[in-house]
Amino acid sequence: MISFAPLSVPLKRRLQTLAALQWVFSFLGLGIVCVVIFIGLFFTRFWFLSMLYSAWWYLDRDTPRKGGRQIQTIKRWCVWKYLADYFPVSLIKTVDLDPTQNYIAGFHPHGVLATGAFTNFCTEATGFSSVFPGIRPHLMMLTLWFRIPFFRDYIMSGGLVTSEKECVSYLLSKKGGGNLMVIIVGGAQEALDARPGSYTLLLRNRKGFVKLALLHGASLLPIFSFGENELFDQMDNPSGSWLRWIQEKLQKVMGISLPVFHGRGIFQYSFGLLPYRRQITTVVGKPIKVKQNINPSSDEVDRLHQQYMTELCNLFETHKIKYNVPPEQHLEFR
Repeated sequence: MISFAPLSVPLKRRLQTLAALQWVFSFLGLGIVCVVIFIGLFFTRFWFLSMLYSAWWYLDRDTPRKGGRQIQTIKRWCVWKYLADYFPVSLIKTVDLDPTQNYIAGFHPHGVLATGAFTNFCTEATGFSSVFPGIRPHLMMLTLWFRIPFFRDYIMSGGLVTSEKECVSYLLSKKGGGNLMVIIVGGAQEALDARPGSYTLLLRNRKGFVKLALLHGASLLPIFSFGENELFDQMDNPSGSWLRWIQEKLQKVMGISLPVFHGRGIFQYSFGLLPYRRQITTVVGKPIKVKQNINPSSDEVDRLHQQYMTELCNLFETHKIKYNVPPEQHLEFR
């Protein structure tokens, strides 16, 4: 039975739905459209536009790994405010961040499309610059996406940078501090477990971000986004199933995961690729001070990693009741 949206939906909610639609399209289809346009122009009288862009692309090739190119005007587009209000999304701080320090933040969980990470750290829809004055957020993304013409410039405008170590080193080595590197630690693989009621994080053996914090003396910052896994339903894919086997093989080859998910539609609530209207609350925890060590031992990395997991659990346990997580629910690490 299909549940249709009423005709009397206010214009504001229609605009919120439209904003969510363009956002989903941006990450599921815009890259393909950009490639088609780039190649297609070569077969028209406007071929020189693709040639000019190719030259620009070559000259600008290192920008994604050297801090990107944020454009505040784009980050403040009203469409992002409508997107944040669609769910709604909110950003909560537990302590102030020192703008003279650098930070490496672990964002959890990934969710299907990392909605909270994008909305909070790549736009001003939730007022990041007011909540954390003097801090410049940079959300790390797979290098693959920065190889797509035009699309690379679009995502860099919001503060997205490559997930390469070179990028982290470049930003955290700059004098003055105030740089926040946001790493979705579970990555694309964790998206395969993103479904309502799931609190399983791919973290136990993910220690690279901890080592980077030690190398640069950057404080570690745990972040948990409540509601991130509630936005879509996903086809059952338990470990050992044929679907999970295919997804993991594709993830290893392509670097991106392909969760089989669905949400709601534009004019009905029963099926589609739009996320459900469910609240997302991204809570930024207390920073863990890290002393710089350019040659950390495995034991030092392990101890700091364990401390990080403990702080993340404390953050989750402190706030879970407030954000409608059952009291008997705890984080699971794998």
